Amino acid sequence: MALGYVFAVLATLASGSGSILEAMGVRRVAAHGGSSRDLIALWRQWLYFLGLGVNLLGFAFASAALHRLPLFLVQSMLAFSVGVTAMISSFMGAHLRARGWGALVVGASGLVLLGVSAEPGPAQALPPHWRWLLLAVPIPVAAIVLYARRHHHVGATVALAFGSGVSYSVVGISARTLHLPDAVWRLVLEPAAWSIVLNGLTAAALFAMALQKGGPTGVTAIMFTTNTALSSFVGLVYLGDNVRDGYVIAATTGFVLAIAGAIAVAHYSANTRQKEPLPEPAGTRV
Repeated sequence: MALGYVFAVLATLASGSGSILEAMGVRRVAAHGGSSRDLIALWRQWLYFLGLGVNLLGFAFASAALHRLPLFLVQSMLAFSVGVTAMISSFMGAHLRARGWGALVVGASGLVLLGVSAEPGPAQALPPHWRWLLLAVPIPVAAIVLYARRHHHVGATVALAFGSGVSYSVVGISARTLHLPDAVWRLVLEPAAWSIVLNGLTAAALFAMALQKGGPTGVTAIMFTTNTALSSFVGLVYLGDNVRDGYVIAATTGFVLAIAGAIAVAHYSANTRQKEPLPEPAGTRV
């Protein structure tokens, strides 16, 4: 059980720090506000790929945590990685306002409540047809891209952020139910493994497109809320995730505080970055 919490904390730290590096890479190629083709320039930006690598390491930690802890706890901690991003930004010179620090305390308090109320344990196995259904989710979600490319109003941004949240939730569900075979090569035969890869790529693409069209606060809030709420619901209803006896109110309160804190931190961090850009390391712009 303790190891699961350690993995979850490491995943949160990696996700938050990786986001900082990815944001630096995106800003260096000036992709914000442009078209999806502008993202192609990222292949020359090493900072972006460094951040992507750190995020992949965080995903490995999260997967290890999901084999031991419920989805509603791990996903809430990952959502709160925005707090890690805000703290790193503040250490690099982007001053977070007092309300932002207050939001960090609120979110952290929610995570403490979730931590003491969660019942550790493995997930129930999904029926075979569910595994193939999760693998097929990128098909309808990808249709959102076609809609967003033809429309430029706020609805397109909301659709992209929502689709990203759905895909990220499927990644979490797949990781929670992934069966690890004795031989590593047998992972290629696991639908859940392919679901993680395909839905992860889809989620990353839609989230990047959403950030191009809309502000980070609204996009992040929609993505976090969709991801955490959907995966937590599936975990509690279908995967056997449990709350300790007598801790239902604490778990509910913690869930609300954790997500509200994450969204609030994203809001105040976005306002801060608009006034004081995040410092960039020395180097030549692309």
